[in-house]
Amino acid sequence: MIREFAAPEMLAVALADAVAAALTARLTRGGTATLAVSGGTTPLRFFHALARQSLDWAQVTVTLVDERWVPETSPRSNAALVRAHLLQGAASAARFVPLYNGAPAPHPTALAGLNLPLAAAVLGMGLDGHTASFFPGGDALAAALDPNGREIALPMHAPGAGEPRLTLTLPVLLAAGHLALHIEGAAKRAVLAQALLPGPAADMPVRAVLARHPAPEIYWSP
Repeated sequence: MIREFAAPEMLAVALADAVAAALTARLTRGGTATLAVSGGTTPLRFFHALARQSLDWAQVTVTLVDERWVPETSPRSNAALVRAHLLQGAASAARFVPLYNGAPAPHPTALAGLNLPLAAAVLGMGLDGHTASFFPGGDALAAALDPNGREIALPMHAPGAGEPRLTLTLPVLLAAGHLALHIEGAAKRAVLAQALLPGPAADMPVRAVLARHPAPEIYWSP
């Protein structure tokens, strides 16, 4: 389902409401809940709206869908972005599990004790059809998209990725209680239209997510 909004601010509030509802439902059932979010500039309004939600934040774990293998001192760090824009105010009580751990190469050490399945996951999408760090041409793309794979996260190197990355795998994302795809702008709407057509997931890896049943909720605004 594609949910269209007239402005990014309206999208941010609606997406924050949906994610907060998913977290609340999981907290009610299990006492704790885990949320995975994406980096980049698109989610900033959503982060601000979510941080204002009334939640038992101390029982929420926040992690990343994927991360560039850079320290938080880098302007390319998704972890730094989350700390600055989401983990503020009451939301600062949440437990944060970053993916980068200082190792020379991507390694999912920090995720060993992550509380799964995810209560919610919010994905983005690039103009090349990637989501998470599922990049076309990625050296571990087939393993990351394997629906029967048992790894929580995998390293990824790809021509379009810049730095080496660590990404949650497709089975972990598809098992989320609430799965959302957040995109903005006409260019990404055109990419989405192409990704919704039949074709190899290796060419546009977001297709592997869009094929989920039930389909993820797609949030779009100009």
